[in-house]
Amino acid sequence: MTGKLNSKLRKIKSRVMTLICILSAVVVMVPLFIILFYTLKQGFSSISWSFFTQMPKPAGEAGGGMANALMGSFILIGLGSLIGIPVGIFSGIYLSGENSSLFSKSIRFLTEVLNGIPSIVIGVVAYIIIVIPMKKFSALAGGFALGILMIPLITRTTEEMLRLVPETYREAALALGAPRWKATLFVVLPAAFKGIFTGILLSIARAAGETAPLLFTALGNRFWSTRLDEPIASLTVFIYDYSKAPFEDWNRQAWAAALVLILIVTLVNLSFRAITRKRI
Repeated sequence: MTGKLNSKLRKIKSRVMTLICILSAVVVMVPLFIILFYTLKQGFSSISWSFFTQMPKPAGEAGGGMANALMGSFILIGLGSLIGIPVGIFSGIYLSGENSSLFSKSIRFLTEVLNGIPSIVIGVVAYIIIVIPMKKFSALAGGFALGILMIPLITRTTEEMLRLVPETYREAALALGAPRWKATLFVVLPAAFKGIFTGILLSIARAAGETAPLLFTALGNRFWSTRLDEPIASLTVFIYDYSKAPFEDWNRQAWAAALVLILIVTLVNLSFRAITRKRI
């Protein structure tokens, strides 16, 4: 009798916990759907072919597009990736192999601190390091700031993913005569490829949505510019400027730019998942 009662209680507890987990997952998804719905509602009407191909109109004049901001965002994210991805991956590889040394502990601690620093502070640092010596805002400074933002997330993800790879993989490669660096690069790293790629994706998504560091570095540009040593437009700065403008058309374009930014991040996410699904 007591055994049946205990079994019934366990089943009730299991169902309650399952229900709590489902409700928690729904709560997580609700804000996302609200953001997507409201952004789609506000910005979809301003999206057209000219929005992607034309330059911004002068203040107070309706119409125009965001071709320069779109190109600028791709350039800035590309520059940030060139800095953040290799530095993050190699530092993660180092930390996964060195767990007890003072140097590795110090790097791990500094990486966690860097991950918590507000992005605007990183923008100010990039301003001091690059903008002041160059005596002008530039795409290089913006890419540098975004790259610094990407490093801690990629580093931590790479380290954790490499630690999940069974040690027997590395031991098998070493037993076949491969040096340690070759075993890591060609055996362990590919085994953790999917997880590392997810970290890279998340860091790119974060960099794509940053505004504060770009205000101190790339600044923004209402004209077409792809030069790395000149101020450059970006979607996030475009959204910031247009959302606080006193013109309704600009406000609508800001919503449209936000919608495009969300779609780009979603598209990148789906592309990376498709690639990793085929690779693994």
